[in-house]
Amino acid sequence: MAAPTTPESPIPVDFWFDPVCPWTWLTSRWLLDVAGRRPLEVSWHVMSLSVLNENRLDELPERIRVLMGDAWAPVRVLTAARLLHGPEALEPLYTALGTRYHLEQQPKNRATLEAALHDAGLPTDLAAAGCTDRYDEELRASHARGITLVGQDVGSPIIAVPGTDPSGDPVAFFGPVVNPAPKGEDAARLWDGVLAVASAPSFYEIKRTRTGGPDFR
Repeated sequence: MAAPTTPESPIPVDFWFDPVCPWTWLTSRWLLDVAGRRPLEVSWHVMSLSVLNENRLDELPERIRVLMGDAWAPVRVLTAARLLHGPEALEPLYTALGTRYHLEQQPKNRATLEAALHDAGLPTDLAAAGCTDRYDEELRASHARGITLVGQDVGSPIIAVPGTDPSGDPVAFFGPVVNPAPKGEDAARLWDGVLAVASAPSFYEIKRTRTGGPDFR
C-alpha cells in the first residue's frame, strides 16, 4: 500500500482489476480521467475473478463459467509482466488488453494476448505465461491483498485510498460501477463524492440495479 499523503503530494490510489470485466474497464477509464483533474497517483494491481469464484463455479451460469476459464490466462500474463518488467508495465498492458477485449470485442485467446503485449511494448513471448501456473502464487497474493481490504462479497474493481483513522488503515471499496464512464468535471465530481462517502466510518454500501449492458462511449 502506498504511503500516506501530505497536503503537497498527490493522493495515492491503489486499483485492483481483472481485465476481462467490462465494468472494471469503465471504472478504470473514469479513474484515469480523474487523475488528469485531481492530484492522484494510481498504482495498479491484479486481482482475479477466476480465483474469487473458483469454489462456486457450479452456482454460476454457463457463460460465466466459460468466462472464468478464459480469465486465467490474462491475469497470469499481467502478473508475469509485473514480475519481469516492473509494476509500470501493468497499466499499458491493461489498457491494451481492455481495448481489444471490450472496445474491439476480440477473443480472449493467445493471439489477442500477444497483440496486446506488442501494443504495450512488451515481449510477445510473455503470452506463454497464460498457459502455466508458474505465477499463480504471486497472482493469488496480489488478489488477496485487495480482497482482504473489502471482504469476499465483492468483485472487480477494488479501490483503496489512505484513511483518516489513527491506525493508518486504508479506506477500500468495491467499484464504483459507472455506465458510461463519466468524463471531464463530471468524472472529478463523482470522485469527490465517492471519496467523501468512503471516508465515513459508518458507510458500507450504496447500490441500484443496472438497467443495461456496458456502454463504452
